[in-house]
Amino acid sequence: MPHVPMKLPFNAALIVIDVQKAIDHPSWGVRNNPDAEKNIAALLGAWRDGGRPLYHVKHDSVEPASHYRPGQAGNDFKPEAAPLAGEAIIVKHTNSAFIGTDLEAQLRAAGHNLLFITGVITNNSVEATVRMAGNLGFEVFLIEDACFTFGRPDWNGTLRTAEEVHAMSLANMDGEYCTVMQTGTVLHAVQLG
Repeated sequence: MPHVPMKLPFNAALIVIDVQKAIDHPSWGVRNNPDAEKNIAALLGAWRDGGRPLYHVKHDSVEPASHYRPGQAGNDFKPEAAPLAGEAIIVKHTNSAFIGTDLEAQLRAAGHNLLFITGVITNNSVEATVRMAGNLGFEVFLIEDACFTFGRPDWNGTLRTAEEVHAMSLANMDGEYCTVMQTGTVLHAVQLG
């Protein structure tokens, strides 16, 4: 597994997954990491200040009842994570940012092998993307406090809190598909790089 870099290489790419207005719909329930958007904004600012590569992943759902469906307000990026002119936007229709998109081709063509991933939902699109990135041979760092999820029942029907769902998802990924980090550690590495 990759080690935590002390200095962030210039070509380390930041990937922000599905931070769209749909995620604020009350039907999702109770979430964790209330400062995730603030952390994502800080990371975006640091990447932009250093001229480092950014990839915004946008979910355009094909499900009729989805709040992420194009043509409605939920499809729009949240202000904290909105792309600036010229920043790459990867549009996906499934949970993984690599399925049906040219994300892998763009990353490889630009020589971006080191990926820092943020976004939503930890145990859905984030986990699917992290697992695939790891399997494709990218060095992946998941910034856990710049991600969030929601409470949900487990397989046995026991309700698990958002914190429990988030923690289990991190446990599934860390050490095999990625290295889990915190925003502060990453921002420090950006400053040193």
